[in-house]
Amino acid sequence: MTDAAGVLTLVALVEFPAGAEAAGQRYEDAVLALLGRHGGHLDRRLRGTDGQAEVHVIRFDGRAGYESFLADPDRAALRGALGRSAPTTRVIEVREG
Repeated sequence: MTDAAGVLTLVALVEFPAGAEAAGQRYEDAVLALLGRHGGHLDRRLRGTDGQAEVHVIRFDGRAGYESFLADPDRAALRGALGRSAPTTRVIEVREG
């Protein structure tokens, strides 16, 4: 859901396959670095104490930015390179209040 200013806020729950935590974290480092290309900004990045998961709070200037981030060919290439070691991600659109 976008707010009155058109900003889209998301929470992503990222889970790493067992044994692929380090590769998953490197992938997330690289993918999160792409956000700025699409009007995105990482507000918070929290790591689970067991190393198996991360939670990201991300904002985009609008839905179009989020959609272009999802379609970014560099993002797809990074994900493809991980194969079965790629993390699973659940994204939830959120709002204040």
